[in-house]
Amino acid sequence: MAISEQEIQNIVRNVLQNMDTQSKKPEESKNLMGIFENIEDAIAAAKTAQKAIQPMPLEFREKIIANIRKKTIENAQKFAELGVEETGMGNVGHKILKHQLVAEKTPGTEDLSTIAWSGDRGLTLVEQGPFGVIGAVTPSTNPSETVICNSIGMLASGNAVVFAPHPAAKNVSNLAIDMVNRASVEVGGPENLAVAVENPTMEVSKVIFSHPDIALLVATGGPGVVTTILSSGKRGIGAGAGNPPVLVDETANIPKAAEDIVNGCTFDNNLPCIAEKEVVVVDSVADELIYYMEQAGCYHANAEEVEKLTNTVFVTNKKGQQTLNRDCVGRSAKVILSKIGVSVGDDIRCIIFEGDKKQPMIDEELMMPILGIVRVKDVDEGIATAIELEHGNRHSAHMHSTNINNLTRYGKAIDTAIFVKNGPSYAALGFGGEGYATFTIASRTGEGLTSSKTFTKSRRCVMADAFSIR
Repeated sequence: MAISEQEIQNIVRNVLQNMDTQSKKPEESKNLMGIFENIEDAIAAAKTAQKAIQPMPLEFREKIIANIRKKTIENAQKFAELGVEETGMGNVGHKILKHQLVAEKTPGTEDLSTIAWSGDRGLTLVEQGPFGVIGAVTPSTNPSETVICNSIGMLASGNAVVFAPHPAAKNVSNLAIDMVNRASVEVGGPENLAVAVENPTMEVSKVIFSHPDIALLVATGGPGVVTTILSSGKRGIGAGAGNPPVLVDETANIPKAAEDIVNGCTFDNNLPCIAEKEVVVVDSVADELIYYMEQAGCYHANAEEVEKLTNTVFVTNKKGQQTLNRDCVGRSAKVILSKIGVSVGDDIRCIIFEGDKKQPMIDEELMMPILGIVRVKDVDEGIATAIELEHGNRHSAHMHSTNINNLTRYGKAIDTAIFVKNGPSYAALGFGGEGYATFTIASRTGEGLTSSKTFTKSRRCVMADAFSIR
């Protein structure tokens, strides 16, 4: 069942009201636990911590994880506020919900399982063991959320982790690392299960990518960093870019589709990589969909405003390349419209416009609450157009339809790690939908939604000609 914007706001209010005012701030410390000046020292500390945690029972790892969950909820507001303040992106209320989601729905040790064969020739077990020390790149879009989510999954698997946070979100990321370590120490676990350096740089990342003590690399970010880790010679898990299209056919519940699309697109100002980035709609229901999207809080930009928006959200970098204007990424519709001289109220949550599939704000992933709408003559053209716009990222796609055959054909054809049917995009993360949560979605390398077992390697243990008592 989809969650309406009003229900989201009610949840935010309840979370804020129920928080202990004494626990809204994470532990303040000039010397954050797990944060080092030198990357070599950080990696050495993580290696020591991993050797301490690996032999500990799963029950003890789960004790640490339970405390991480508890402290994440206690500090959700502070992390949300600091994340918005430091990066300038997102929505505090929605970021509180994202931290709550990470705390409650990130899998722990229960995600690990054992396969066994028993017969005349003995007993064989296949179990999931840790890689050791993992190097993890985290983004500015979901900084502390990704740090905490990765820490829970990697710790549950018996690993330690060296983080390379995005420099634009280093303060909130490092504060989350500090919280993870304090949660461990408070219940008798080791410190430095998660580490980073005070000032992350490209040089620091290069050390992490090539260091002999780091066995696995995990990148949550853009295509550049994913390509880098996949070229490192190490095992790599890549959660790269997406440009998720949402397809609406003539059988859809149009009022609900409009509300779901707007809610999904505007959640945390469209920062989640799974969020709806453009709409492909069958022409016969396009006008109705646009009407209900306007009713749901969308500003319908005209041709002149679309041109101004295009020239605002894209800028030319020093290399002469067109790139996204960072001052627009993760900003609200109201703020973005103000940049082109349009004043609207807080009730406007999203900017919509009609355009060709080659229009830059449709063809490129924006990560801001702007939705281009492409009309198609039928669902077949719609599927082909959506596949083209997704650019083969195999990340996420969405559809609104009551025709099971159309849903099935689209899902098979677009072949994404996530496919949400008749709901807002965030249902994919267990928010208003079934399943667990993650902020590392490895579409490029094929793991899909990562969890504890993603950060393990299989180990076969054989007792030959014995231990079968059948």
